[in-house]
Amino acid sequence: MNRRDPALAVAVAWTVLAAALLFTFHTDSEAQVSIFWAFQPPLDLLFAVWSWRVSRMATGATRRFWRVLTVSGTLFTIGDTTQFVLSLGQRDRWSTTGGDVQSTLFAVGLGLIVVAMLIHPHAGRSGRDRIAFWLDSATVLVGGMVVAWCFAINPEDMRTNPVGALAGAAVVLTSAFAAVKMMLSGNAPMHRNAALPMIFAAIVNAVGVFAAPNAEESLPAYVYVIRFLPSLLIAVGPRIQEITARFDETAFGARRRKPYSLLPYGSIFVVFVAMILVLPEDRDDARLWGAVGGLGVIVAMVVARQLLAFHDNKRLIEKLDSTLTELREHQVRLRRQALFDDLTGLANRTHFREEVSAALEHAEPGTVSLLLVDLDGFKAVNDTLGHAAGDALLAGVADKLRSAVRAGDLPARLGGDEFAVLLRDCDHLDAERTAQRILQALTVPIPVDGTAVRASASIGVACAESDDDIRSLLHAADTAMYAAKHDGKGTWMRYDHSMSS
Repeated sequence: MNRRDPALAVAVAWTVLAAALLFTFHTDSEAQVSIFWAFQPPLDLLFAVWSWRVSRMATGATRRFWRVLTVSGTLFTIGDTTQFVLSLGQRDRWSTTGGDVQSTLFAVGLGLIVVAMLIHPHAGRSGRDRIAFWLDSATVLVGGMVVAWCFAINPEDMRTNPVGALAGAAVVLTSAFAAVKMMLSGNAPMHRNAALPMIFAAIVNAVGVFAAPNAEESLPAYVYVIRFLPSLLIAVGPRIQEITARFDETAFGARRRKPYSLLPYGSIFVVFVAMILVLPEDRDDARLWGAVGGLGVIVAMVVARQLLAFHDNKRLIEKLDSTLTELREHQVRLRRQALFDDLTGLANRTHFREEVSAALEHAEPGTVSLLLVDLDGFKAVNDTLGHAAGDALLAGVADKLRSAVRAGDLPARLGGDEFAVLLRDCDHLDAERTAQRILQALTVPIPVDGTAVRASASIGVACAESDDDIRSLLHAADTAMYAAKHDGKGTWMRYDHSMSS
């Protein structure tokens, strides 16, 4: 889509023409300087115009960012135009380093871009996230300052043209700013496709500072081209942003950022390399001490960043532990809801059947017994005292069952007013004694809404035989329970085969 844009095609063609002329007049340094400055202002103007058009499409802080770029582009246009006029009148000036006016406007424009990057808000970040971001950014910037101190600032230039030397250093620092903002920010004011050529422009600008730093008479043509190319790249960014915004609604949207950054460690590596490069020279050289000092600052900031990360990790671990505890508690609640009756807290029908089946499968014949407990006259309690009183009575019966059985037995509510008890390692004599204890416990009245209600129950006792399964055992206990009801209620009966005949 962008390669078919006629405006971009014209900008690229303009740059190619400038490069061709620079190589054509490679033996005429005065002509090269005039060509270099003559071809700059149109690209600067495109940068300003395209930034202004993008600002009209954006809103809020993003619009402010693009308006600042518009102002910077305007300053670049004025400064480069002024320098072109001066280059025509000062034929002895061959350098691409601008005069005071151009250098000042260039530095102000760069400064505005840096400020715009700094004040652009961070999307949805906490205070700790902002501190981490600034530590990472400062680490990279100190690395850029060390590189500028060691290589970009020429001591001779600092004496003869301090403004130009500082502008060169500013190029390196601005490159670091741009890289940090675009790589670390989750709320970049431009699409990635638009940011890439602008970041690359900063990198090429930095390369141009290093290219032929000690030239005394003229610059090779390729150096002019390297130093000219960023003007095209920085202008291309706003145009790509404008085209992208027409078709992509998320062109200005916040994007998810990585929870970590490797840039600070890259800064340490860069400073180490810089220190190694200047080490063979005079050990008292200020550049070496600048590199050592910068390294110390970077290490201190990286340590601070790591401490912050450790604290965040500790907080995350504590939060994770709390979440796991809540999940375990929730799992216990879900398990209880799945296996136990809400009203009485006894095992429900499903859980009870599972436990009976497991007991029959693993126990010796004659060691598993089952009690089926059905309340007598429960409907009358519901009809006379209400359902709330009936629930209170059921809960009271459940408490009496728990107190009457042994520790290894399992009382359950099968539904309504029907209860059951699984008796493990229990022969028929122990089962009968348990039934008697339950009936004895039920003789004590249960307080229900201030009224003492005496519960009565009929209990069927069934002892498992070798060929019994859960269905046959429940059927036997149910048959015995109905026999007890038929015998007068409030009693228990043990199943024998004659009851089924």
